Amino acid sequence: MRIAVDVMGGDHGCGVVIEGAKRALQADPRITALYLVGHRSEIHAALPQGGFRDHRVRVVHASEVLTMADKPAAAIRRKKDCSIARAVELAHDGKVDAVVSPGNTGGIFAAATFKLGRIPGVDRGAIATVIPTPDNEFVLLDSGANIECKPLHLAHFAIMGSIYSREILGYKNPRVGILSIGTEDTKGNELTLEAFRLCKQLDLNFIGNVEGHDLFTNRVDVVVCDGFVGNIVLKTCESLAIAMFSFLKRELTANPRRQLGALLAKNAFRSIKKRMDPEGFGGAPLLGFNGAVMKAHGSARERAIANAIRVTTENIQHHVNQTIAREIARANERLAADESVAATVLSRD
Repeated sequence: MRIAVDVMGGDHGCGVVIEGAKRALQADPRITALYLVGHRSEIHAALPQGGFRDHRVRVVHASEVLTMADKPAAAIRRKKDCSIARAVELAHDGKVDAVVSPGNTGGIFAAATFKLGRIPGVDRGAIATVIPTPDNEFVLLDSGANIECKPLHLAHFAIMGSIYSREILGYKNPRVGILSIGTEDTKGNELTLEAFRLCKQLDLNFIGNVEGHDLFTNRVDVVVCDGFVGNIVLKTCESLAIAMFSFLKRELTANPRRQLGALLAKNAFRSIKKRMDPEGFGGAPLLGFNGAVMKAHGSARERAIANAIRVTTENIQHHVNQTIAREIARANERLAADESVAATVLSRD
């Protein structure tokens, strides 16, 4: 497997990203080549600090960086030699099997759209984020790429999320739900109501609508929504987790008696923290494109980068994109046939 890593987009500099790549290489001999994409002088300056000596490493120079302040689509066209663009071009040219980047989310999505293109039959790609709960993990998509969606887009998200849950998370028959304001079939807006109708026709374990309070009760494995709603859900979950740990820390250190109780329960708190650790998956895959693309968090440290690369190799190993292509084609044929039958019935009436 050949992986390209954009080392310039993270918050902590290319040295942290390179160290994460080093850990990934040490852990996985199946990686045959790893391309470090970024400014050559900065990469070479960072390499000796970590003692990085591996024959599988290649350095690809990129003279520009896509910053968080850049407007993604315009910047990808303007900054043709930015590290994100160069990394994705390696995938387009068949030199690598996947791309990992902690850079500008919109920029990565735009580069994947313009340079890789979508899998045939997929109208919109999506960002799929894995969110842990006490008893399971659910895939949330879209979690921020598509602010406005059509019902067919949500149906495609349902298919892609189900495949990812099955192949990467190991759920044999993932439960798929549409995020809405009520579980009843009649609840929701025009988008969710029509998406509900489409998903019922697909070969999915579709459980219907789910509400916000269903997300952490092990009721659903794939949560489908547009990117506007999904991004709000994601950031609310992230901030709530941080707030809860901060609240617990303050209350458990308020006096000696509570400190003693906290000491006795420290292993339980460590287990919870490990369970909720966002670095475990390293990032969020972009699904629906002609290539495996992983968006690592901008603030990702070494461990998160290594895990992002690990999950990306699993994506390649499980042929996620090929499976998406087959199942999307099958679903589109089925939906088209159902619409044709419906149109015939209506014309007779």
